[in-house]
Amino acid sequence: MKYSEIHLAAFTERSNRFIARCRLLESGEEIITHVKNTRRCKELLLSNAVVAVNHQPSDKRKTAYDLVAVKKGNMWINIDSQIPNALAAEGILAEKICLPGLKGSIIYLKREYVFERSKFDIYFETDQQEKGFVEVKGMTLENQGIGAFPDAPTIRGLKHVQELRVAQALDYHCYVLFIVQFSAIQAATLHRLMQPALYQAAEMAMADGVQILAYNCEVDQETISIKESVSFDLKQEFIDPNQ
Repeated sequence: MKYSEIHLAAFTERSNRFIARCRLLESGEEIITHVKNTRRCKELLLSNAVVAVNHQPSDKRKTAYDLVAVKKGNMWINIDSQIPNALAAEGILAEKICLPGLKGSIIYLKREYVFERSKFDIYFETDQQEKGFVEVKGMTLENQGIGAFPDAPTIRGLKHVQELRVAQALDYHCYVLFIVQFSAIQAATLHRLMQPALYQAAEMAMADGVQILAYNCEVDQETISIKESVSFDLKQEFIDPNQ
């Protein structure tokens, strides 16, 4: 996936969850951008960090730019929260993302499917009459080569894991798929200290057969694409860079 008109800028400040101020590197112009991620991203959005902003002017918008990626050291991290679901759906259909345990090939996929009290990101069917759900989560938090989720407690994420356990018991094939929005990673895990309840729910879900997968991405200031499967280890130690 490629953005249409990327400019590099220096991050100045985040006014709220949705708005940030930046300075275009090419002209020095101060701009207001829409932050396409409502999570904290405190370890990324630092003063003078190099960011990628996509120019999308419109009379219907309050800002002309979207902040979509941040450079951390030599690595670009995409923070666009709308990207993971699209990458996941396309990756599954193109067989770049493998869902273990299926006997058949996926012949039908629908995004945003309502089940019980939840809306899962992906519903699928195979040519062997298998049915299942994939809940997709973007991962942007990283430290010392370890990626973790979440960077802030998520009630919605906890509910989805609990609902996947219900669906798994009803003979659906259920997965949590982390789209790691950066490339350099040794393993992915859950941030246990950030949300112990989510960690415990994931532990029980995995015991019930729900599978947790992670795929990293090739990322630069203009593009992002699925790269390969990476290890997900629930027991992996993670040191929060914001502590």
